[in-house]
Amino acid sequence: MRLIAFLCAGLMAATPAVAQDRETLGIGRLFTNDYFGDGHDRWRSGSYSLSIVRGTDWTGQAPTEFGSLLEYRLRSEIIAPSTLNGMGSNDRAYAGAISAGIHTHMTRGGWDISTGADLVVVGPQTGLLDAQDWFHDLVSAPNVSNSVRTDQISNAVYPTLVGQVSYPLALGETAELIPFAEAQVGIENFVRVGADVMVGQALLGDLWLRDSTTGQLYSGIEPDSSGYGFVVGADYTFLEDSAYFPASFGTNAADERLRVRAGVHARYGNGYSYFYGLTYLGEEYEGQTQGQIVGSLKLNFNF
Repeated sequence: MRLIAFLCAGLMAATPAVAQDRETLGIGRLFTNDYFGDGHDRWRSGSYSLSIVRGTDWTGQAPTEFGSLLEYRLRSEIIAPSTLNGMGSNDRAYAGAISAGIHTHMTRGGWDISTGADLVVVGPQTGLLDAQDWFHDLVSAPNVSNSVRTDQISNAVYPTLVGQVSYPLALGETAELIPFAEAQVGIENFVRVGADVMVGQALLGDLWLRDSTTGQLYSGIEPDSSGYGFVVGADYTFLEDSAYFPASFGTNAADERLRVRAGVHARYGNGYSYFYGLTYLGEEYEGQTQGQIVGSLKLNFNF
């Protein structure tokens, strides 16, 4: 955890000279868990994303200058075999991951562009397996077997670069089509293409951030608007390599992945909002018998 704290301090210190004029424009968060989806405790079991967005102003779209609008991103995720003990506990290696990074968002010529870097820490050093086992003790859920604990991904740190471009297209006054392309090198190396359709006037002035597990769009800057809206989307990933599938374990990652998602937003003004979404995650490794459905939740309250 000292590494994460050091990284966060370094990222804050490394921002451009205009940093003294910045303020926090928004805080985005998204909690994803298979309990909110198909109810199985397996594979992409759970994750939490927290984004703090800082800049000088927000006018409904990102600025044109690189580094003017910054997102400080913290994230944790648990990836597990199909069962934590017994039959099915050896289909893929357990992985706990914690990451911290900085990303910049800008708009040029109608293109929305984001790029950034994260340090992804994996292995027993994250403490996530122990935390999950402790929580399962509290709720009388299955515990992690010794074999799963022994065969989990080893301690490592992966510097990870990611970039995304999208080109929003108006579909009338209250809807947008958002085709996008994304590339990443680090913890996983891939190229991804997809699109989302967003419907609802209240949703059209946000800074949208993309969750790395589900592809769900969550708001980094949310204007004080009221109304309802929904989003549907899908993407296809071409995978070159993944550290979540170490050669020593013997499970091979699938070369291609499919994600399909939908979600509903409700906003009531004064900082009160709600989001719930479902995502189908296709097979991620050779021999996986089916995909899974995970649910994502966000609640905003003003205190």
